[in-house]
Amino acid sequence: MGIVVSYKIVVDSCCELPEEFRGDSRFERVPLTLIVGDMYEREDDDTFNQAEFLKVVAECPVCAKSACPSPERYMEAYRTDADRVYVVTLSAKLSGSYNSAVLGASLYHETYGEKDIYVINSMSASCGEAQIVCKLIELEEQGLSFEEVTMRIEEYTRGMKTYFVLDNLDTLRKNGRLTGVKALVASTLNIKPVMSADEGEIIQLSQAIGTKKALSKLVETALHDAVDTAEKRLMISHCNALERAKSVKAQLEAKAQFKDIKIIDMAGLSSLYANDGGIIVTI
Repeated sequence: MGIVVSYKIVVDSCCELPEEFRGDSRFERVPLTLIVGDMYEREDDDTFNQAEFLKVVAECPVCAKSACPSPERYMEAYRTDADRVYVVTLSAKLSGSYNSAVLGASLYHETYGEKDIYVINSMSASCGEAQIVCKLIELEEQGLSFEEVTMRIEEYTRGMKTYFVLDNLDTLRKNGRLTGVKALVASTLNIKPVMSADEGEIIQLSQAIGTKKALSKLVETALHDAVDTAEKRLMISHCNALERAKSVKAQLEAKAQFKDIKIIDMAGLSSLYANDGGIIVTI
């Protein structure tokens, strides 16, 4: 018999893990902290209540914000009997979570010695991180070497596409996350931008009057960009917008085949930045 190599996948709390992975000992979510003025400050963990959070955000005059985990918190997540540790964070251009995870690996090595730890900048968020987690599992189950897995996951990450339409861009704008967007139209015109990510930085692709038309444009763009969809996974995450997510799924499914489709409800951090009604699509 060959040697059984065990692995652990650490994610930050922007990652919406599919239901079947929750409670699985191979995974650990490292929480960011959610802050809404003086009304709300807590870790983005399994106790997150989306309805309560959205109510607080709507009532608070101060813009919501987040704080990334400390390097020490990541270091503790790497303390495991598993031979390999993979870490998936939201885009390094949107949060300090990636840098904390990398520094946590350095601290681990200095404190506890050598271990295979690899930190992946998803260049995405939410279901984009979940896509990478699913791919990591596939690669590990092929029995590949650690070096081969890390090489292939970087290729996969660079090829993954992220699209989103949000009803409200205020949180992203006020927290300085829209630096890659040259201009945004006035929200009073009900013009909704279709957004994407360019190496992890938010960019605007197009726009439409109203969310429904913007989501249709998102679908058109995704289908235009898509290659070999039958070999790919479609993931849609939503913030209190299940019917919208189902509509996007139906539109994409009508014109392309996917090897798997998942709709996931957003947890805390994604809900903070996407706001009520937000939709994120990754292929």
